Parts: sequence; C-alpha cells; structure tokens
Amino acid sequence: MEPFSPPEPGFPAEKSSPVPQKKSRVLVGVTGSVAALKLPLLVTELLKIPGLEVKVVTTERAKHFYNAQEIPVTLYSDEDEWQLWKGRSDPVLHIELRRWADLMLVAPLDANTLAKLANGICDNLLTCVIRAWDLSKPLLFCPAMNTAMWEHPITAQQVEQLKGFGYTEIPCVVKKLVCGDEGRGAMAEVWTIVESVKRILEERDLPRQS
Repeated sequence: MEPFSPPEPGFPAEKSSPVPQKKSRVLVGVTGSVAALKLPLLVTELLKIPGLEVKVVTTERAKHFYNAQEIPVTLYSDEDEWQLWKGRSDPVLHIELRRWADLMLVAPLDANTLAKLANGICDNLLTCVIRAWDLSKPLLFCPAMNTAMWEHPITAQQVEQLKGFGYTEIPCVVKKLVCGDEGRGAMAEVWTIVESVKRILEERDLPRQS
C-alpha cells in the first residue's frame, strides 16, 4: 500500500479532463475469508469496466490472504481511519468513503463479518462504512465460508437480514474448498461478480460523475 495521505477537500478530487467522461465509483470491501486471495484479480477485472474508479477497504484479517503490492488502487484499513482524524474539524474516513462511492461490493463476505452486519456491529473501518451506508445506493455482497458454516441455520437468517436491508446477494457456489471440503460456500466466480456490478451500474444509470 502506498503511504496514506489525507484526501483533499471534496474527497477525492477528480482530475480535470478536456472531454467529460461518465464515471462511477465502486468501493470494494474485503474480509478474512480465503477467497480474499482473489482480490487482485477482482480489482483488475473491475477496472476493465469503462469509466470505473475503484477503491478497497480491507479488514485486518483479510490482509493475510493477498499481497497489498498487487492491488493497483488505493487500499484503506483501520489504521487509516485513525491516522486521518486528529481533531474535530478533520474528515471521518468511513463517512467520506460512504459519500464517495456510488456502489459498494463486499467480496468476500466471511461468516464473522456477515454476523456483524446482520446485527449492526461496526467495530472496524469496513463495518463502519456499511453501517453508515446510504441505502439509496446499491450494496452487493458475496458470501464465502466453509460448507459447514454455510449450512448452519443462523447463516440463512443473517443473509436474509442483509437482503431485508436492501442489499443484493451474489450467491456462493458449490466447489472443492481450499480446506479440502466440497460443497456450497465458495465465493462466486470473479466474472460473475464483475458482470453483476456491470448490470447494476447499467440498471441504475450509475455513472454519475464527470
């Protein structure tokens, strides 16, 4: 990750362009599932969508599964929230990110963060962004966990709770998991996720930035 620098007023400022271009802003949240290994590929594929700007918010546990040097966009974590805010007049990062994004994508969403979101817990940067999320904007989530965890009765309840908030599920799939088990619980394929983002952007006519 590049050294963090506080955003300029109007966070983040768009570079001027002689030819106005429709843009949209997607904030990717990544949590501590082994499927976080796919984050570099996911970001790379998202950036192929014309006019799309991407930033990433990571939990601390998710950092275990990817190399930050392979993420070609700004990556925020809990430390950045506290570095940015020093006094009353300073911006609050989870609020600034919430304002910046047109769409949020949480991929993967692990069992722990799923439980937090369903119960309104906001104890890190990512969950604070989601707790403050503007419900008029789309939020997509991609569950990913061991099959036994997925099949626990509370998982279905929590997924339905998120859908009840207006969030959109990109369902997990059946495959052989990294742990060796085979069954449902794997994160949706990257191409499926990217196509879902494209569809939502087209349906909502998002890009709005210029």
